[in-house]
Amino acid sequence: METKESTGVLNDLILINNDRIEGYQRAKEELKEGDEDLKALFTQMIGESHTLKLALATEVGASGEEIEQGTTNSGKIYRAWMDVKAAFSGHDRKAVLENCEFGEDAAQKAYEMALNEDDLPAHFRSLISEQKATLRVSHDKIKALRDAQA
Repeated sequence: METKESTGVLNDLILINNDRIEGYQRAKEELKEGDEDLKALFTQMIGESHTLKLALATEVGASGEEIEQGTTNSGKIYRAWMDVKAAFSGHDRKAVLENCEFGEDAAQKAYEMALNEDDLPAHFRSLISEQKATLRVSHDKIKALRDAQA
């Protein structure tokens, strides 16, 4: 049975995906000419988060709860930190990928915390687990690209 607490977990993940969307939009702006491969990948990841967010929002709406909008406070802080770091790093490819990996790590942690919630309905747990696996693939792509820059 869905409770306000369990839909709250889904709403938290909606906010995490909003953070991810904004983070990748910002990362695209930081890239230089010639980084079209990363721009295409980041566009794909933005789309991925929109898809994940829609699935979460569908469940929240079906439960009769209000769907969260905006981003998390930590996401706003992360984006501000990214701005400061970019000012010192000169917007190079490796720095952008490091920032993206940091964001992907945060998303993995948020999904892990959601899965550790007690009394989460089985279908919510399944949805969260599937989404975490999807995001893990994206995390590993970013990490591999960052490692290749070393």
